[in-house]
Amino acid sequence: MLRRYVEQILNLYNYIDGIIVTDAKGNVVYFTTYRPDVNNLKEKDIIGRHILDIYPDLTEESSSLLRVLRNGTPIFNELQTLTTYKGQSINAINSTMPIKEGDKIVGAVDISRYIDSVYERKDISLQLKETKEVKSLYTLDDIITTSQQMELIKERIRMVADTDSSVLIYGETGTGKELAAQSIHTCSHRRKKKFVSQNCASIPANLLESILFGTVKGSYTGAENRPGLFEMANGGTIFLDEINSMELSVQAKILKAIEEKQVMRVGGLEPIPVDVKIVSAVNQNPMECVRNGKLREDLFYRLSVVQLVMPPLRERSRDLSYLVNHFIRQYNMKMNRNILGIDEEVEQVFGQYQWPGNVRELKNIIEGAFNVTESGFIQKKDLPEYLVAASMQRGAVSPDAEVVDFNSEDFSLPKTVEMVECRLIKKAVSETPNLTAAARKLKISKQVLSYKMNKYNL
Repeated sequence: MLRRYVEQILNLYNYIDGIIVTDAKGNVVYFTTYRPDVNNLKEKDIIGRHILDIYPDLTEESSSLLRVLRNGTPIFNELQTLTTYKGQSINAINSTMPIKEGDKIVGAVDISRYIDSVYERKDISLQLKETKEVKSLYTLDDIITTSQQMELIKERIRMVADTDSSVLIYGETGTGKELAAQSIHTCSHRRKKKFVSQNCASIPANLLESILFGTVKGSYTGAENRPGLFEMANGGTIFLDEINSMELSVQAKILKAIEEKQVMRVGGLEPIPVDVKIVSAVNQNPMECVRNGKLREDLFYRLSVVQLVMPPLRERSRDLSYLVNHFIRQYNMKMNRNILGIDEEVEQVFGQYQWPGNVRELKNIIEGAFNVTESGFIQKKDLPEYLVAASMQRGAVSPDAEVVDFNSEDFSLPKTVEMVECRLIKKAVSETPNLTAAARKLKISKQVLSYKMNKYNL
């Protein structure tokens, strides 16, 4: 972790102008400056003094050193104007980190770069804005896995990131499609430009066209001159999620934009050239989408120059406990808790559950348990009822269990059909997020599913 902190500092600074170290109470124990022309404080003047005595305009909230001492969270690249007790004003970019012995904070170190002029200050502010934009996106390090299959996907992301080829990501809901899309962007030479994301599901064609391509004032009532997402992403990456839900008329215009590398605003007369890397995603098998007329075949071939298939969590059994421990560590830090893990019952429930919501569902389950657990381990009582019920139902019925007893006096074909139907419906409902998805899995209509559930009192 310390290495990552150092890398963040060195990525921005070519040199360091000043270092100050305090003890756990905020008293200075070390100070040096390499720019006495900017900061005329001397070591002998401030060693042993409290940081608020040296910079009297600071408070416990505005001092990065005191904030880090209080909560232990590093602060990077904070722009500050400091006034010394001698009345000198110093503009600086500060990065502040805690010093720990075990779990105890024993001090903090603050590293500064001094800014000489208002022009440099504006330039640095712009750099910081760009840096924060990049840092707010996911990177490859955020793809948590021990699975060889996922490691191959990460390697493929590295390989395709710096090309201009389009990428199509296929995966169920919650498998991390946007995480992969952002990682493609942050791995690429486009990472300092915009990453723009749009979910295309359930948006009317005329509205989606305006969102993607922009509008010209007067093109329709209330229309203003506005750039579309393609223009906003110029030089960067645009991510179109659930593109199989997009109306075919808009798909045709996206195909034209890709082929011509230019867009036309709604109501506009002049084409606008754009340079974007297009990453798109579908939550259904893309070839089925083409066959069912949900995705234009010509657009599919344009978008799927490279394909990434995100595996569902149920096929990443080795990752389950690894992800559980990762999210526990994450929420321990975020919620200031000290949860040690999950107990054996919860481990069994997690192992039997099919995770229809995938990694996103697992993360939400852990967060929910953190809100209600009263012990050092997450227990079965801390889990949602639907999760426990679904896993118990699955555990109670072995896939190899005998379905029909031909020797039974009660045997009949109608009863056997009802038994099989009932079992399949229960399984589909337990493994999907809603009745629509369960009906789709069973390849029947939602109305038929509802009728059969009422019939069998499910």
